[in-house]
Amino acid sequence: MAIRRHRAATTVAAALAVLAAAGAVLVVWSQEHRADPVPSTASKPATAPAAHPGPAGSGVAVENRRPGTAGWRITRLGPPEAIRGWTDQVSAGSGERVRLSVSTTARRFQVEAYRMGWYGGHGARLVWRSQPVAGRRQPPPTLSSGTNMVATRWRPSLTIAIGPDWPPGVYLLKLVATTGQRYVPLTVRDDTSRAALVAMNAVTTWQAYNRWGGRNQYVGPDARLETRSRVVSFDRPYQQSGAGEFLGNEYPLVRLVERLGLDVTYWTNIDLHRHPERLLAHRGLVSLGHDEYWSTRMRRGAEAARGHGVNLAFLGANAVYRHIRLERSPTGPHRQQVNYKPWSIGDDPAWKTDPSQVTTDWRRPPLNNPESRLLGAQYECNPTHAPGVVVQPSSWLFARTGVRAGTILPGLVGDEYDRVQPDAPRPPRVEVLLHSPVQCLGASVRGPSFADTTYYTAPSGAGVFNAATSSWVCQLSRACATTRRSPLTARVVRTATVNLLRVFAEGPAGQGHPSRSNLARLGLDPSDG
Repeated sequence: MAIRRHRAATTVAAALAVLAAAGAVLVVWSQEHRADPVPSTASKPATAPAAHPGPAGSGVAVENRRPGTAGWRITRLGPPEAIRGWTDQVSAGSGERVRLSVSTTARRFQVEAYRMGWYGGHGARLVWRSQPVAGRRQPPPTLSSGTNMVATRWRPSLTIAIGPDWPPGVYLLKLVATTGQRYVPLTVRDDTSRAALVAMNAVTTWQAYNRWGGRNQYVGPDARLETRSRVVSFDRPYQQSGAGEFLGNEYPLVRLVERLGLDVTYWTNIDLHRHPERLLAHRGLVSLGHDEYWSTRMRRGAEAARGHGVNLAFLGANAVYRHIRLERSPTGPHRQQVNYKPWSIGDDPAWKTDPSQVTTDWRRPPLNNPESRLLGAQYECNPTHAPGVVVQPSSWLFARTGVRAGTILPGLVGDEYDRVQPDAPRPPRVEVLLHSPVQCLGASVRGPSFADTTYYTAPSGAGVFNAATSSWVCQLSRACATTRRSPLTARVVRTATVNLLRVFAEGPAGQGHPSRSNLARLGLDPSDG
């Protein structure tokens, strides 16, 4: 997304002001997060087939019947230097070994590995615990001249063997010391999986916003663009709790998928970069709440999968917006993320060597490949807070929700949103499901606009869904603050998400649910009807 700049609110038409007031609030994650209900089977749409089952005796449903625990939650964060760490891989498969580097002020610490899921509402299962490990203060981070990359050169504190008793999933490694606690995220893959759905952790976006060491890909320690990092390193901890953007933008969807017992496996978008061909082994890709930073291989892999009937679900906004390169660090491949952004792309060495790898926005020269070609809509602005407005209640995604044309869903849109731009390239037959009036306070848009949740079907039969709001996933839990989350919005979003996941798990969604363009009716494109 663009840098958020606080500006004085402009005068808005009265109707827009009323709508926006219903949703203006900060999204927060509560450590008091409780179990969240899901729709009963009675809420399942009549046209949607049952969820694709997992292997007998080894599926997600079986795993989530194992004992869970609330012990994964941090009870004492401690000061920033108390304890923090990072792994030499963002994901690992069974049989691989992961090196964990930790810096702490404590004499000893332990590591607890929690697989995140439903587990009867506890939210996680303790899979492994280390013996006490000797603690040490590791050297301060280094700063690379020219790129302002912050990285550490820490010695590994211990090596973790990923065995068959580590089921594939998203894990939080909890670092526990007398001085404090922190997380280190790790995704455990199954490279042989043919699960119906693959849920993807957007670790490149986590890292772009990670300000540990004083810099990220937006600002430096003085909050100026000029001192930001052009390259960010995975060889450093995440700031604050250490969980990156997982808890707020992704975990609510993981809880829901696992409670439903769907046939799902997990990887990161770096795994999509490494092996885009593996997406063809699945029926649907689920991109979670904020998936902004994509490499060429990621995008080509998703587009190729769409061409072979693989469904794509983008449960956020601002997806596939920034173009990145991934480079090697002393720790290993794909550990440094390059993004010069459009205001400094002239400094990017790729201009002289390979213009196709210049790290600007996807829609800008020399790439000229707007994300709308994949998503159907494209990012417009932030911040905004507004209700969602239903315009296509007959869609299969809204089955059994009870919505009608004009139904208002308080608090659904924001902070970021996407819009169908009449002059932007897009696939045919884009169907707008919600066409929501918004007023953005960002500098890039002045005056009223709209956020557009979309669905379209490709010639291969693949369905592509774009939620077009960054609060979609948080509506699946109590992660949204009370004044931003209404019972109606939560119920509709949850039921629509269940409908989406179940249909996408069955195969090309367009075979049973072809999209029908309504752009002409909405005045978005008179030629597309």
